[in-house]
Amino acid sequence: MPKKTSHKRSNDILLGPLERPAINWLAARMPMWMTPDALTTIGFLGAFVTGVSYWLANLDKNFLWLASLGFIINWFGDSLDGSLARYRKIERPKFGYFIDHTMDAMEQLVIILGLGLSPYVRFKFAMLALAGYYLVSIYTYIATYVSDVFKLSYGKVGPTEVRVIAILMNVVMYVVGVPAMSLPLGMVSFYDILCIAIGSSLILIFVISTWKQALKLSTVD
Repeated sequence: MPKKTSHKRSNDILLGPLERPAINWLAARMPMWMTPDALTTIGFLGAFVTGVSYWLANLDKNFLWLASLGFIINWFGDSLDGSLARYRKIERPKFGYFIDHTMDAMEQLVIILGLGLSPYVRFKFAMLALAGYYLVSIYTYIATYVSDVFKLSYGKVGPTEVRVIAILMNVVMYVVGVPAMSLPLGMVSFYDILCIAIGSSLILIFVISTWKQALKLSTVD
């Protein structure tokens, strides 16, 4: 198996024109005691706050505001850790790639488990969304190896847009509550339907992307 050295990052997101200058500005002003590893830890703590807050929303819906704060903390740590390493020219490509994406998987597990244990989304539908996320992640990591391109976004939507959507949904949950409707699946909430749609879309993206990549590679090897 050939040794991999580096890959190109592809992050064509809707909020990129706003996010990239902000990240560069923050990276240039981080105190020296703030390290990429510390930022990775902060990102995970933000995800943990979000997941636990969703669960605690069973007691008080005001925990949804804390869940939204957790998303912001997660964005800060997750978006800045690699950027700070590149700014200071202290990259550790293999270690960074491994830790970053391992932590991503753990963060999504914590967040979506908490959502599935909240009063807003049934557990099985939250797990469908998590399965879709993991499938797309697996495809992305494998495709990075065979194409040397690490794709961070699909259809102008990346992690930052997902966080913004989640925060907006928290506001809707807080204001509207849990609107339910009767379907062949039984009584489901609007948020259940949203999780089904997200999970199904991610699985479809996985299938289509895998098929296209396989066809492309079949003409190369």
